[in-house]
Amino acid sequence: MSGLSEEVALTQAAPAATPRQRSHLKAVAVPTEHGGWGLTLEPALLGMLVQPGTAGLALAFVPIVGFLTRQPLKIALVDMYRGRNLERTRVARRVAAVELAVFVALVAVAVVTAKGSFWIPAAISAVLVSVELGFDVRSRSRRLVPELAGAMGVNGVAAMIVLANGGDARVAAASWLVLNARALTSIPFVREQVTRLHGRPTRPGLTIATDAVAIAVAGSAVAVLPGALAGAVTIAAVVAYQRISAIKPPRRAAMIGAAQIVVGLTVVLVTALGILAP
Repeated sequence: MSGLSEEVALTQAAPAATPRQRSHLKAVAVPTEHGGWGLTLEPALLGMLVQPGTAGLALAFVPIVGFLTRQPLKIALVDMYRGRNLERTRVARRVAAVELAVFVALVAVAVVTAKGSFWIPAAISAVLVSVELGFDVRSRSRRLVPELAGAMGVNGVAAMIVLANGGDARVAAASWLVLNARALTSIPFVREQVTRLHGRPTRPGLTIATDAVAIAVAGSAVAVLPGALAGAVTIAAVVAYQRISAIKPPRRAAMIGAAQIVVGLTVVLVTALGILAP
């Protein structure tokens, strides 16, 4: 729903009541990007599989809380950017404040229990996520650049977990690179399929280009850590699968989402097995 239609709906609504308050809470607290759950959980799962530990466990929850926080924070920032102070704005501020407090607490636990420094990937991830947030404030979050920047920033959690739990920097870097390759091929592909579902023209050249970049990034993961070869091969298989899917009639959005969950889990599990193999 656009910001204008939301404002019209709010101004036409009845005076505040308990059911309306509940609807505001749901609107600001429940993420609208349901497909983002998979991309949010993948780095946490990969990091914990290849290097488990207490600090990493705290960091594993950071992207989950961050994903939940994004919705109320976006609403609060967009309304502030547009000079609005609606009831939903105030609810969004309160929800964001609570979730940000949990976010900070998790980071604090990770800092106290960490066996190694994870600040370099944390700083890079923060920059990437801030790019996405900047687009969010201007209501342009559905574009490809912020979606890729946000996904790659969240993927940095895998590297943070490995380092915080005392793991090898090469394992951390390779894990991050494989997940970035997965985002670079899958996000443009999903966008293309959804565009086709709506009968709008697509840009196949763009997805072919991002596929090529994804394969190059996966190859760089192998250069960093030979044990990432299995993950890189899986990325190549995902690219091939998606290229074949792109020439077929588009499936329903729910089917696309379910397939991406399987793709993500496969990439994570195969990558973890390859890294952990003797």
